[in-house]
Amino acid sequence: MTTVSVGVDTIVDSIRALVECESPSSDLAAVARSADVVAALGERALGVAPERIVLDGVTHLRWRFGAATRVVVLAHHDTVWPLGTIERLPFVVSDGMLRGPGCFDMKAGLAMAVHAIASLTDRDGVTLLVTGDEEVGSPSSCALIEDTARGARAALVLEASADGGALKLERKGVSLYEVVVDGLAAHAGLEPEKGVNATVELAHEVLAVAALADPAIGTSVTPTVAGSGSTTNTVPARGSVAVDVRARTAAEQERVDAALRALAPVTPGARVRVRGGVNRPPLEAAASAELFARAQVLAAALGLEPLSGVSVGGASDGNYTAGIGVPTLDGLGAVGGGAHAEHEHVLIDELEPRTRLVAALVADLVANASGEEDA
Repeated sequence: MTTVSVGVDTIVDSIRALVECESPSSDLAAVARSADVVAALGERALGVAPERIVLDGVTHLRWRFGAATRVVVLAHHDTVWPLGTIERLPFVVSDGMLRGPGCFDMKAGLAMAVHAIASLTDRDGVTLLVTGDEEVGSPSSCALIEDTARGARAALVLEASADGGALKLERKGVSLYEVVVDGLAAHAGLEPEKGVNATVELAHEVLAVAALADPAIGTSVTPTVAGSGSTTNTVPARGSVAVDVRARTAAEQERVDAALRALAPVTPGARVRVRGGVNRPPLEAAASAELFARAQVLAAALGLEPLSGVSVGGASDGNYTAGIGVPTLDGLGAVGGGAHAEHEHVLIDELEPRTRLVAALVADLVANASGEEDA
C-alpha cells in the first residue's frame, strides 16, 4: 500500500471548517450539525459518504473500507466548549500556530485522520469511526466503539499528543461513583437526638473513600462534589458525594470497586448505598508497546524526529479498544497544547509530518495483517 502527499494548507482548511462549526457534547442539535460538516469533509476527501449512526440522540459517523476491519482509526467531533465561544475565541492562524475552541482536542486530529486515510492508494481493511460524545465519557458510543474494533489488528487514536508531541502509551482507567447516605430527619434545635445525621455519616464515608487511594502505584480515589441536608435547622436525612477513580490496571479498578461496594455505615441507623462503576477500562502499557515500536521505526524511515511516549491520567475512546484486547496507540493527533483551555493551540509545522506518520502506520499495519492472513 502506498500513499500520496497531503498539503498542510488542505489540512488547515479542514480544521477551520470543523472548528467553526461548534459542537458541545451536551447540545445534540449542535453535534448533529457538526456531523454534517464532518460527513461533507470526509466525503470530499474519501470519495464516499459515511454511515450516519444516531444513538440516544448523539450523531456518530463511520467509514468502512473493505469487508473486514484490520485497522480502526478513532476520532471524535464533540468538544467541551459552549455555543458562542467561537465569537470570543475565533479560529486564527498566526506565529506558526492555529487557535480556536476544540482545535487541539481534537478537531485537528480528526482532520488529520481523514486526510491520512485519503492519502492511501488502497484503503481496504481501514475503518474510520468518528464519535460525538467522547468528552462526556462516550455513554452512547462505547458499545459502538467496541463492536467496530472487535477483531481488528490495531486501533489508532487521533487524540492530541502529550507535551512535546509524545504519544500516549498508557491511560488510566476511569470509574465514577456516587456514595449516598440515608439518615433520619429531626428538628436540629428541639430533638436532634431523634435524628440520624447524614452529614456526619457522609464525613466518615468521605474519609474512608479517600483512604482507598494508592499513590505509589498511580491509583487515585478522589471525593469530589458533595452535599447534604435541606435546611439549617434540620438534622440532614440524606447526603451524597461523587467519587472519581483513576487506575493503571484493571486489577486496581476491581480492588477499588469491591472496597467501595463494601462501605458500611459508622453512625447507628444510617444507611450507605453506592451507585456507578467502571466508565472506561485502562489502556495498559502492554496494549501499545508493539505499535509504538512500529511507529518509531516508521518515523525514522520518514526522516521525522524520534518519537517519545508517556503515561497519562486522562482517558479516551482508546481505553475501550484496549479493554477488549485490541492493540491500541493513542496521542497520534495534533502537537500543541491547552486542551480545554483558552490558550488551546496547534503547531502548524507538525500537521503534515504527523499526518504522514499516521498514513504510513495504517498502511504498514494493513499490509502486515494481510500477510498474516495469507500465511
